[in-house]
Amino acid sequence: MTHDHDLELRPTAAQTEAALNPPPGRTGGDLVVETLCGLGASTVFGLPGQHALGMFDALRRSRLRYVGLRVENNAGFAADAYGRVTGEVAPLFLSTGPGALMSLAALQEAAAASAPVLAVGSQVPVAGLGGGRHGYLHELRDQQASFRDVVKSVHTVRTQSQIPSVIAAAWESALSAPHGPVWVEIPQDVLLAETLLPQVTGVDATPHDLVPRPELTAVAADLLTRAERPAVVAGGGVVRADAAGKLRALAEKLSAPVVTTFGGKGAFPWEHPLSLQSWLEDRHTTDFLEEADVLLVIGSGLGELSSNYHTFAPNGRIIQIEADLGKLESNHPALGIHADARLALQALLETVGERDDPTAPERVRRVLDAVRERVDAQGLTLEQDVLASVRAALPDTSPSFWDMTILSYWAWSAFDARRPGTMHSAQGAGGLGYAFPAALGAAAADPTQPVLAISGDGGAMYSIAELATAAQYGLDVTWLIVDDGGYGILREYMTDAFGEPTGTELTRPDFVALAESFGVRGVRTTPEHLRADLTKALTTPGPSVVVLPAVLRMFAPTHLDRPTGS
Repeated sequence: MTHDHDLELRPTAAQTEAALNPPPGRTGGDLVVETLCGLGASTVFGLPGQHALGMFDALRRSRLRYVGLRVENNAGFAADAYGRVTGEVAPLFLSTGPGALMSLAALQEAAAASAPVLAVGSQVPVAGLGGGRHGYLHELRDQQASFRDVVKSVHTVRTQSQIPSVIAAAWESALSAPHGPVWVEIPQDVLLAETLLPQVTGVDATPHDLVPRPELTAVAADLLTRAERPAVVAGGGVVRADAAGKLRALAEKLSAPVVTTFGGKGAFPWEHPLSLQSWLEDRHTTDFLEEADVLLVIGSGLGELSSNYHTFAPNGRIIQIEADLGKLESNHPALGIHADARLALQALLETVGERDDPTAPERVRRVLDAVRERVDAQGLTLEQDVLASVRAALPDTSPSFWDMTILSYWAWSAFDARRPGTMHSAQGAGGLGYAFPAALGAAAADPTQPVLAISGDGGAMYSIAELATAAQYGLDVTWLIVDDGGYGILREYMTDAFGEPTGTELTRPDFVALAESFGVRGVRTTPEHLRADLTKALTTPGPSVVVLPAVLRMFAPTHLDRPTGS
């Protein structure tokens, strides 16, 4: 008896021909590259090293485009951004030991931001695995142990026949909700040895949908329908699930105000009558959310930043929709729904009743007016003008990447992203040096529009080498460097805490001259000319650097203003 699925397993004539007549000179590295091609990869980021040369040699025999950066951590940031803006897996090729370990900070950021990065690293030859005493260059006793606490999953290859299946399993893991980075390691001799295996022509790694349980969405829908003061916190999971449209439809159906987390920027229209925007470090917003009798939290774990530094103390019922099981009810008791944000929002849209609350827009307006009055009273016109200039110069559809710098901290709360998935920062893990290499990865993903990176002078020094990458590939990235003479935000923190800073003041290069030495356009600007200079840089193809000498200040936080005993 023949079943339909039996027919599907039969190779096509072309697959049979390719299998029986593989081209000569193929190695284990070719199996890696062929598998990635079969899974749909188009671009690989990385940096070569001795043990990984088998993979890099195979690249020249493939259709994959290679984008090489100058530091492994920066290559990881570029892959992270590629995964964020495309929603596709970003392969990252690394070598053993120091090369692999240099990527850890970038992979930590990818994990915090749920970016699908597939890092493939080499290993010492099979005979040296696990021993730590063979004396191989770059050898670690247990290399994968360094990655296990950082990435979503770890995969090890010991023979060539394992390569296609292991990479497919890693690919599926990276793309399953929640997305995240994965680690694959392959010994040097496995990569270099000639292979007798046929070309990889059929490989599948389709992730499974994370569907909400219907009894949970039924209870959630009932709570929201009967709520008197519902509110919504929309996190990065909404953006990653491409669920902004469903979020807006649900909020309007429920007349529920929405605040977006710093990772969820763009998930809800900034100027919508129900938009509380992103002022999560303001007590007015925190108080409003605490007063909700039903709070729907979608794609956020209500971590440190999203909870106003854990001062948020809800009085009502929380419904939490979260794809990352470890974040579900991790900070507050809730009706926890383990699901992809898009599927859960669709289920709620089909189930909730209509709520008409004409007072909701007015309550939102009062909160935003109070926030703006508090900020305006602090005399921070320069900071607001600089951020407004950036917004005016940046096209609505262009992605922006923000390092850990004072202007970025402003942008988390005050910047209108205008489109989902167009504002990205390193606020997940909080490492320096993210913005510029990440912007290069985004430009590699979509060369049709300019990309903006924003750094302070301290963070910029982490990424100076990548000016060579930008020039080599002609990537359309404008890099705004706000030069305040040191680690500005740490200077503020230490001055507030100890009266004076230590270790925050930095000697810097002439960033404009340095950019020009790489063949990259550079300009020094002022707050008054920033909008025009940024606009010109963003509309001129190719890489450019805009340097703004300015000492910016942070707005005063209000998470400590809570009355005693409340």
